[in-house]
Amino acid sequence: MVRPYALKGRKRKKREENYDKEDTEQIGEEETVDTTRKEETVNIPAEEKEAENLPELAGIPIQPYDQKSQSGAIFILEKASLEVAKVGKNYQLLNSDDHANFLKRNNKNPADYRPDIAHQAILAILDSPLNKAGRLRALYVKTEKGVLFEVKPHVRIPRTYKRFSGIILQLLQKLSITAVGKREKLLRVIKNPVTQYLPVSSLKIGFSFSSEKLVDIGDYIAAVSDDVNFVFVVGTMAHGKIDKDYVDEYLSISGYPLSAAGCISRICYGLEQKWRIL
Repeated sequence: MVRPYALKGRKRKKREENYDKEDTEQIGEEETVDTTRKEETVNIPAEEKEAENLPELAGIPIQPYDQKSQSGAIFILEKASLEVAKVGKNYQLLNSDDHANFLKRNNKNPADYRPDIAHQAILAILDSPLNKAGRLRALYVKTEKGVLFEVKPHVRIPRTYKRFSGIILQLLQKLSITAVGKREKLLRVIKNPVTQYLPVSSLKIGFSFSSEKLVDIGDYIAAVSDDVNFVFVVGTMAHGKIDKDYVDEYLSISGYPLSAAGCISRICYGLEQKWRIL
Protein backbone atom coordinates (compact mmCIF):
# COMPACT_ATOMS: atom_id res chain seq x y z
CA MET A 1 0.00 0.00 0.00
CA VAL A 2 3.00 2.30 0.46
CA ARG A 3 4.24 2.18 -3.15
CA PRO A 4 0.97 3.24 -4.79
CA TYR A 5 0.68 6.05 -2.30
CA ALA A 6 4.23 7.19 -3.09
CA LEU A 7 3.62 7.09 -6.86
CA LYS A 8 0.45 9.05 -6.51
CA GLY A 9 2.25 11.70 -4.49
CA ARG A 10 5.02 12.03 -7.08
CA LYS A 11 2.55 12.54 -9.94
CA ARG A 12 0.78 15.25 -8.00
CA LYS A 13 4.09 17.00 -7.35
CA LYS A 14 5.06 16.96 -11.04
CA ARG A 15 1.74 18.46 -12.07
CA GLU A 16 2.12 21.26 -9.57
CA GLU A 17 5.63 22.02 -10.79
CA ASN A 18 4.60 22.09 -14.46
CA TYR A 19 1.61 24.28 -13.72
CA ASP A 20 3.74 26.80 -11.83
CA LYS A 21 6.33 26.81 -14.60
CA GLU A 22 3.74 27.65 -17.26
CA ASP A 23 2.34 30.46 -15.14
CA THR A 24 5.79 31.93 -14.66
CA GLU A 25 6.52 31.92 -18.41
CA GLN A 26 3.21 33.58 -19.27
CA ILE A 27 3.64 36.33 -16.71
CA GLY A 28 7.18 36.99 -17.89
CA GLU A 29 6.03 37.43 -21.50
CA GLU A 30 3.28 39.84 -20.52
CA GLU A 31 5.66 41.92 -18.45
CA THR A 32 8.12 42.12 -21.35
CA VAL A 33 5.46 43.36 -23.77
CA ASP A 34 4.24 46.00 -21.33
CA THR A 35 7.75 47.28 -20.75
CA THR A 36 8.40 47.59 -24.46
CA ARG A 37 5.20 49.56 -24.96
CA LYS A 38 6.15 51.94 -22.17
CA GLU A 39 9.61 52.51 -23.65
CA GLU A 40 8.18 53.17 -27.13
CA THR A 41 5.67 55.66 -25.75
CA VAL A 42 8.34 57.55 -23.85
CA ASN A 43 10.71 57.76 -26.84
CA ILE A 44 8.15 59.35 -29.24
CA PRO A 45 8.61 63.16 -29.35
CA ALA A 46 5.58 65.37 -28.82
CA GLU A 47 5.92 66.91 -32.32
CA GLU A 48 5.72 63.48 -33.98
CA LYS A 49 2.61 62.64 -31.95
CA GLU A 50 0.89 65.79 -33.20
CA ALA A 51 1.93 65.06 -36.79
CA GLU A 52 0.48 61.53 -36.58
CA ASN A 53 -2.90 62.89 -35.55
CA LEU A 54 -3.15 65.30 -38.51
CA PRO A 55 -4.47 64.03 -41.85
CA GLU A 56 -1.99 64.68 -44.64
CA LEU A 57 -1.99 64.87 -48.44
CA ALA A 58 0.72 65.21 -51.06
CA GLY A 59 0.93 68.02 -53.60
CA ILE A 60 1.39 68.12 -57.38
CA PRO A 61 3.88 70.35 -59.25
CA ILE A 62 2.32 73.31 -61.08
CA GLN A 63 3.88 76.27 -62.84
CA PRO A 64 4.13 79.55 -60.90
CA TYR A 65 1.29 81.95 -61.57
CA ASP A 66 1.47 85.74 -61.37
CA GLN A 67 -2.01 86.90 -60.34
CA LYS A 68 -1.14 90.56 -60.94
CA SER A 69 -0.13 90.24 -64.59
CA GLN A 70 -2.22 87.23 -65.67
CA SER A 71 -5.92 86.58 -65.49
CA GLY A 72 -7.07 83.23 -64.16
CA ALA A 73 -10.04 81.01 -63.46
CA ILE A 74 -11.90 80.23 -60.26
CA PHE A 75 -14.28 77.29 -59.90
CA ILE A 76 -17.12 77.10 -57.38
CA LEU A 77 -18.80 73.72 -56.97
CA GLU A 78 -22.27 74.31 -55.51
CA LYS A 79 -24.63 71.94 -53.69
CA ALA A 80 -22.09 69.16 -53.23
CA SER A 81 -23.61 66.13 -51.53
CA LEU A 82 -21.01 65.80 -48.77
CA GLU A 83 -22.83 64.96 -45.56
CA VAL A 84 -21.44 63.10 -42.55
CA ALA A 85 -23.58 61.00 -40.21
CA LYS A 86 -23.03 58.39 -37.51
CA VAL A 87 -23.86 55.00 -39.01
CA GLY A 88 -23.62 52.33 -36.34
CA LYS A 89 -20.59 53.14 -34.18
CA ASN A 90 -18.64 55.21 -36.73
CA TYR A 91 -19.07 58.47 -38.61
CA GLN A 92 -19.22 58.04 -42.39
CA LEU A 93 -19.68 60.12 -45.53
CA LEU A 94 -23.16 59.22 -46.74
CA ASN A 95 -23.61 57.78 -50.23
CA SER A 96 -26.47 56.07 -52.05
CA ASP A 97 -24.66 52.74 -52.52
CA ASP A 98 -23.51 51.95 -48.99
CA HIS A 99 -26.16 53.73 -46.91
CA ALA A 100 -29.42 53.25 -48.83
CA ASN A 101 -31.17 51.48 -45.93
CA PHE A 102 -29.90 54.02 -43.40
CA LEU A 103 -31.16 56.91 -45.51
CA LYS A 104 -34.57 55.31 -46.05
CA ARG A 105 -34.97 54.76 -42.31
CA ASN A 106 -34.34 58.48 -41.81
CA ASN A 107 -36.87 59.47 -44.51
CA LYS A 108 -34.20 60.64 -46.97
CA ASN A 109 -33.93 59.92 -50.68
CA PRO A 110 -30.80 57.83 -51.36
CA ALA A 111 -30.63 59.19 -54.92
CA ASP A 112 -29.75 62.64 -53.54
CA TYR A 113 -26.58 61.42 -51.80
CA ARG A 114 -23.94 61.34 -54.55
CA PRO A 115 -20.55 62.50 -53.22
CA ASP A 116 -18.93 60.82 -56.22
CA ILE A 117 -20.17 63.70 -58.41
CA ALA A 118 -18.08 66.22 -56.43
CA HIS A 119 -15.13 63.81 -56.45
CA GLN A 120 -15.18 63.51 -60.25
CA ALA A 121 -15.62 67.28 -60.68
CA ILE A 122 -12.66 68.09 -58.42
CA LEU A 123 -10.45 65.61 -60.28
CA ALA A 124 -11.51 67.09 -63.65
CA ILE A 125 -10.38 70.54 -62.49
CA LEU A 126 -7.13 69.55 -60.82
CA ASP A 127 -6.08 67.14 -63.60
CA SER A 128 -6.59 69.71 -66.36
CA PRO A 129 -3.65 71.34 -68.22
CA LEU A 130 -5.26 74.62 -67.15
CA ASN A 131 -4.36 73.87 -63.53
CA LYS A 132 -0.94 72.44 -64.26
CA ALA A 133 -0.10 75.57 -66.26
CA GLY A 134 -0.81 77.62 -63.13
CA ARG A 135 -3.91 79.48 -64.34
CA LEU A 136 -6.33 78.08 -61.73
CA ARG A 137 -6.59 80.74 -59.05
CA ALA A 138 -8.82 78.90 -56.58
CA LEU A 139 -11.30 76.07 -56.15
CA TYR A 140 -14.18 76.32 -53.67
CA VAL A 141 -16.70 73.63 -52.76
CA LYS A 142 -19.98 74.35 -50.98
CA THR A 143 -21.99 71.46 -49.58
CA GLU A 144 -25.74 71.06 -49.58
CA LYS A 145 -25.70 71.92 -45.86
CA GLY A 146 -23.88 75.22 -46.52
CA VAL A 147 -20.34 74.24 -45.44
CA LEU A 148 -17.74 76.03 -47.59
CA PHE A 149 -14.19 74.75 -48.01
CA GLU A 150 -11.23 75.64 -50.20
CA VAL A 151 -9.13 73.19 -52.22
CA LYS A 152 -5.63 74.36 -53.10
CA PRO A 153 -4.79 73.98 -56.82
CA HIS A 154 -1.66 71.92 -56.10
CA VAL A 155 -3.31 69.33 -53.85
CA ARG A 156 -3.22 65.68 -54.95
CA ILE A 157 -6.76 64.42 -54.38
CA PRO A 158 -7.06 60.61 -53.95
CA ARG A 159 -8.09 58.83 -57.15
CA THR A 160 -10.31 56.22 -55.50
CA TYR A 161 -13.65 57.14 -53.98
CA LYS A 162 -12.95 55.23 -50.74
CA ARG A 163 -9.86 57.29 -49.95
CA PHE A 164 -11.59 60.48 -51.08
CA SER A 165 -14.48 59.88 -48.67
CA GLY A 166 -12.00 59.34 -45.85
CA ILE A 167 -10.28 62.66 -46.60
CA ILE A 168 -13.59 64.57 -46.75
CA LEU A 169 -14.73 62.92 -43.52
CA GLN A 170 -11.56 64.11 -41.77
CA LEU A 171 -11.87 67.56 -43.34
CA LEU A 172 -15.43 68.09 -42.10
CA GLN A 173 -14.48 66.86 -38.62
CA LYS A 174 -11.05 68.54 -38.19
CA LEU A 175 -11.71 71.53 -40.53
CA SER A 176 -8.39 71.23 -42.39
CA ILE A 177 -6.01 68.82 -44.14
CA THR A 178 -2.28 69.58 -44.07
CA ALA A 179 0.48 68.85 -46.60
CA VAL A 180 2.86 65.96 -46.01
CA GLY A 181 5.89 67.15 -44.06
CA LYS A 182 4.61 70.74 -43.93
CA ARG A 183 2.11 72.87 -42.07
CA GLU A 184 0.41 74.17 -45.21
CA LYS A 185 -3.34 73.57 -45.26
CA LEU A 186 -4.26 72.04 -48.62
CA LEU A 187 -7.94 71.77 -47.76
CA ARG A 188 -9.64 73.96 -45.17
CA VAL A 189 -13.13 74.96 -44.14
CA ILE A 190 -13.66 78.72 -44.54
CA LYS A 191 -16.36 81.23 -43.67
CA ASN A 192 -19.29 82.08 -45.92
CA PRO A 193 -20.08 83.81 -48.22
CA VAL A 194 -17.82 82.73 -51.06
CA THR A 195 -18.14 86.15 -52.75
CA GLN A 196 -15.69 87.71 -50.27
CA TYR A 197 -12.87 85.60 -51.79
CA LEU A 198 -13.59 86.52 -55.41
CA PRO A 199 -11.56 89.19 -57.26
CA VAL A 200 -13.26 92.47 -58.09
CA SER A 201 -12.72 92.28 -61.86
CA SER A 202 -14.33 88.91 -62.47
CA LEU A 203 -17.08 87.51 -64.68
CA LYS A 204 -19.27 85.08 -62.75
CA ILE A 205 -20.84 82.47 -65.01
CA GLY A 206 -23.29 79.76 -63.98
CA PHE A 207 -24.19 76.69 -65.99
CA SER A 208 -27.58 75.08 -66.43
CA PHE A 209 -29.09 72.88 -69.11
CA SER A 210 -32.38 74.77 -68.66
CA SER A 211 -30.79 78.12 -69.57
CA GLU A 212 -32.20 79.71 -72.72
CA LYS A 213 -28.77 80.99 -73.76
CA LEU A 214 -27.04 78.14 -75.60
CA VAL A 215 -23.45 79.06 -76.55
CA ASP A 216 -20.22 77.57 -77.78
CA ILE A 217 -18.11 77.90 -74.65
CA GLY A 218 -14.88 78.31 -76.66
CA ASP A 219 -16.24 81.24 -78.66
CA TYR A 220 -17.80 82.78 -75.56
CA ILE A 221 -14.54 82.67 -73.58
CA ALA A 222 -12.48 83.94 -76.53
CA ALA A 223 -14.68 87.07 -76.77
CA VAL A 224 -14.02 88.09 -73.15
CA SER A 225 -11.28 90.63 -72.43
CA ASP A 226 -7.88 89.24 -71.42
CA ASP A 227 -7.76 91.19 -68.15
CA VAL A 228 -10.97 89.64 -66.78
CA ASN A 229 -10.89 86.76 -64.30
CA PHE A 230 -13.41 83.97 -64.84
CA VAL A 231 -15.55 82.54 -62.04
CA PHE A 232 -17.38 79.37 -63.07
CA VAL A 233 -20.23 78.10 -60.89
CA VAL A 234 -21.09 74.44 -61.49
CA GLY A 235 -23.67 72.35 -59.66
CA THR A 236 -22.50 68.97 -58.29
CA MET A 237 -25.87 67.57 -57.21
CA ALA A 238 -27.72 64.62 -58.71
CA HIS A 239 -30.89 66.56 -59.57
CA GLY A 240 -32.02 70.18 -59.81
CA LYS A 241 -30.24 73.38 -60.77
CA ILE A 242 -28.26 76.17 -59.13
CA ASP A 243 -29.79 79.59 -58.57
CA LYS A 244 -27.35 82.01 -56.95
CA ASP A 245 -27.71 85.80 -56.75
CA TYR A 246 -24.00 86.49 -57.24
CA VAL A 247 -23.94 84.86 -60.70
CA ASP A 248 -23.87 87.41 -63.56
CA GLU A 249 -25.14 85.11 -66.29
CA TYR A 250 -26.35 81.53 -66.74
CA LEU A 251 -25.28 79.59 -69.84
CA SER A 252 -26.04 76.29 -71.49
CA ILE A 253 -23.04 74.86 -73.34
CA SER A 254 -24.61 71.78 -74.89
CA GLY A 255 -27.89 70.67 -76.38
CA TYR A 256 -27.66 67.60 -74.13
CA PRO A 257 -27.50 67.28 -70.34
CA LEU A 258 -23.90 67.05 -69.14
CA SER A 259 -22.38 65.70 -65.97
CA ALA A 260 -20.49 68.14 -63.76
CA ALA A 261 -17.17 66.60 -64.85
CA GLY A 262 -18.18 66.79 -68.53
CA CYS A 263 -19.19 70.44 -68.20
CA ILE A 264 -15.91 71.28 -66.45
CA SER A 265 -13.88 69.51 -69.14
CA ARG A 266 -15.47 71.73 -71.81
CA ILE A 267 -14.84 74.87 -69.77
CA CYS A 268 -11.19 74.00 -69.16
CA TYR A 269 -10.65 73.23 -72.84
CA GLY A 270 -12.12 76.61 -73.83
CA LEU A 271 -9.77 78.39 -71.42
CA GLU A 272 -6.78 76.37 -72.63
CA GLN A 273 -7.54 77.40 -76.21
CA LYS A 274 -7.84 81.07 -75.21
CA TRP A 275 -4.56 81.08 -73.26
CA ARG A 276 -2.77 78.72 -75.67
CA ILE A 277 -2.14 75.97 -73.14
CA LEU A 278 -1.21 72.69 -74.83
